[in-house]
Amino acid sequence: MTHNVYIGFSKRVKMSIGTNIKELREERDLTQNQVADALGITFQAVSAWERDEYKPDTDKLVKLAEYFGVSVSAIAEEKHGTFKTKDAIYDWEHMKTYVKTTAKNFKLSDSLKAVDFAVKAHTGQSRKHSNVPYIYHPLNLACHALSMDIIDDAVIAACLLHDVVEDCEIGLDELPVGDEAKELVRLLTKEDTKGKNRDEVMIAYYNQIATNPKAALIKCMDRCNNLTTMSWGLSREKIFRMINETERYYPDLIKVIKYTTEYNNAAWLLKYQIESMLDIYKRLL
Repeated sequence: MTHNVYIGFSKRVKMSIGTNIKELREERDLTQNQVADALGITFQAVSAWERDEYKPDTDKLVKLAEYFGVSVSAIAEEKHGTFKTKDAIYDWEHMKTYVKTTAKNFKLSDSLKAVDFAVKAHTGQSRKHSNVPYIYHPLNLACHALSMDIIDDAVIAACLLHDVVEDCEIGLDELPVGDEAKELVRLLTKEDTKGKNRDEVMIAYYNQIATNPKAALIKCMDRCNNLTTMSWGLSREKIFRMINETERYYPDLIKVIKYTTEYNNAAWLLKYQIESMLDIYKRLL
């Protein structure tokens, strides 16, 4: 049988450096004066760039990229056409239904209670730099685990509740789950680093996670999801910090997962996902 396949392409529109600068400026509701002040130049220079009368030199390109929080190539390269992007691939309501149905089928009592508790706790919260409801994130982790055939009540429940204590002002004892799930949430809850030595806090945090293969598994799935959303609006500085943090701490967590027999396949998949995402960002940056 022959199938006719139609592939649609967006209209190819040549975008100059000047057009890129203007587009990035207007997307951020900035004036030419504001951009000029940030770079220590005149607004006339910015205006000349945007009209393609002149091109910024390398030093100014780097400063522009840092100011807009994008890669140099996002400014310097001519764009041919545009792509439509999605903040969320799956609808969170559908993911909730899938997790609840699976929890009922496998009699995962903690997970079943955790779904509705997490939805209520995260009501009104959104993912950073987006309008996506925050609950999309914990549901994504639960679905990620289930897709790898990890049918473990404590793991799925902790996936759903892993940010509740840290972000929702809810005590550990208030969670409607058993001791194992609560312990996983405790391990995954990070101490506030404001006004403290960030390195010391982060080392202690990842060291405690590495003591528990289930916590390490959840944290790696958490990082996979967070890496996919880095491009939503993080500055170059924060993207660099996340890349460095991932390369510093996550190889040890992957080893912990790998040496746990039932998670051996998951370790391979998570390593592939994390390292692939890092490589993509490095190339784009």
